[in-house]
Amino acid sequence: MYPDFQYLLEGILHYPMPEWLGIFKTFGFLMALAFIAGLMVMGREMKRYEKLGILQPVEDDVEYINKETGKKVKTRGLVYPHERVSTILMIAAIGGLVGAKIFNALETWESFIQDPIDSLFSRSGLTFYGGLILATTLLYFYAKKYKIPFATLCDTAAPALILAYGIGRLGCHFSGDGDWGIFNSAYISDAAGNLTAASKDSFQQMLQTFPEWFMRYGDVKNMHELAAIPHGFTPAPSWLPDWFLGMNYADNVNNEGVMIADCVGNYCAVLPVSVYPTALYEAIVCIGLLFPFLWRIRKRFTTPLHLFGAYLIVNGLERFTIEKIRVNYKYDWGFIQPTQAEIISTCLILIGVGILLFVKKKAAAVA
Repeated sequence: MYPDFQYLLEGILHYPMPEWLGIFKTFGFLMALAFIAGLMVMGREMKRYEKLGILQPVEDDVEYINKETGKKVKTRGLVYPHERVSTILMIAAIGGLVGAKIFNALETWESFIQDPIDSLFSRSGLTFYGGLILATTLLYFYAKKYKIPFATLCDTAAPALILAYGIGRLGCHFSGDGDWGIFNSAYISDAAGNLTAASKDSFQQMLQTFPEWFMRYGDVKNMHELAAIPHGFTPAPSWLPDWFLGMNYADNVNNEGVMIADCVGNYCAVLPVSVYPTALYEAIVCIGLLFPFLWRIRKRFTTPLHLFGAYLIVNGLERFTIEKIRVNYKYDWGFIQPTQAEIISTCLILIGVGILLFVKKKAAAVA
């Protein structure tokens, strides 16, 4: 994995790089790219709605540099919604970060209670839906303040959100931040951290070899409970690389796993058994399928909020599906044991369906 630029450049150039490059993190770089991509897409959509006359400028304070004096001048003028995109994304970024941390604390409550400071300020533990909910709430009040129709704001954000989410998932994958799936016991790690094919009996053998790590990772107290830890056995077909179905995340940013023999550096851990790289799957689906889909159909929606409703449905379906092979805390409701993401994604699907059905009917009734 490439937790920072030192490892990233070493992986590309196959040559040792200076350690100071480690201050630049791969996850942060890809998150920045995600916001830039979101800004560009959302800004373009806002300009399209402005040309259609749906979004209008409002009078507000405007600052500019006087060319003659070189001083900053403040006056009143018309400000178009697309000129507020950077502020909108800043609100979304801050609200998203805070909301993600809050929801992650709720999702991992026992760990949060044990060490709340580490949980809140660690680089991992960013629950997307928590960020989405809080950011949406903050943006509602911002849009109301500057007379931007909130439904239209949501529509302009829909394609940008799915694209930014996909790019952000690449950051999770390439840094190895722990956002991965359940074990795929078809592959294990050797002492040097290399991925190797395994037999169906290898998983139980690895449990016996690294019992302390597996018990801590699985949050169980004895080997009997650990034997039931979720895992699959899915060897890759000949036309797919092994890592596509089983990643051991060597040199991951959280130093999660067991130590790699003779490793030197800040990141020397590898997962003893491979896991399904779910962050990579989400990135491929969101960037390669869902973003082009929403971008292609966006002009077909003429009722405000319908495009956002479609986004909620496809995003909810994608996340609900991937949860089947992700590692997450499950709530025990007796007859079912859903994860937090499954609950929220189901709600988003239902909300999206409700928007497509009832918002349209309401508009027709008013007409």
